[in-house]
Amino acid sequence: MSKTAIVLGATGLTGSELLALLLKDDRFERVKVFTRRPVDVSHPKIEEHIVDLLHLEKEAALFTGDVVFCCIGTTKSKTPDKELYRDIDYGIPVTAAKLCEHNNIRTFVVVSALGADPNSGVFYNRVKGEMEQAVLNKNIPHTYILQPSLIGGDRKEKRFGERLAQRAFSFFSFLIPKKYEMIHPKEIAKAMLFLSHNSYQKQRIPSQELKKLSIQ
Repeated sequence: MSKTAIVLGATGLTGSELLALLLKDDRFERVKVFTRRPVDVSHPKIEEHIVDLLHLEKEAALFTGDVVFCCIGTTKSKTPDKELYRDIDYGIPVTAAKLCEHNNIRTFVVVSALGADPNSGVFYNRVKGEMEQAVLNKNIPHTYILQPSLIGGDRKEKRFGERLAQRAFSFFSFLIPKKYEMIHPKEIAKAMLFLSHNSYQKQRIPSQELKKLSIQ
């Protein structure tokens, strides 16, 4: 049976890789993209909805399908306002999970971070951890939380700190434990696609396991 996917964050680094994979996958007949700006991709499968993602609950009637992929995320440098940061990194994924529960969508795949911890003294890690807890509290049969380490790749926007970290990770890769090795967005996207078609024994999946799933 052909599926309908919902993608949040399709214009981002991981989301754009995922969108390309979904459009090539014959198991998906429709890809609903909820976005604040056009994805600039033309394809008969795409059903694009330009919306305010901070008020995603208003789109409940359109939020129907078989699997939701949430690739939403920001950074301290891009969003220094902590309240807005929380609205994005906590609010959007949790609202999406609520809509999954409400509309009986059985699979939810969301990108978090390796350092996510609801008890962390670091605000950004704590927000991710709280998001994970809230999502797992929803009644969604198949929920998968991806915890990548530093994500490599070329971003449209300039993030000096991340570029510097990527170079350091590459240069000192022989010293870095495998769990912290840099991961490419295409590897994350491939793992997300795998999880949309297959059951997995874990709900929280760290970076090293994502790399393994990406080659299944």
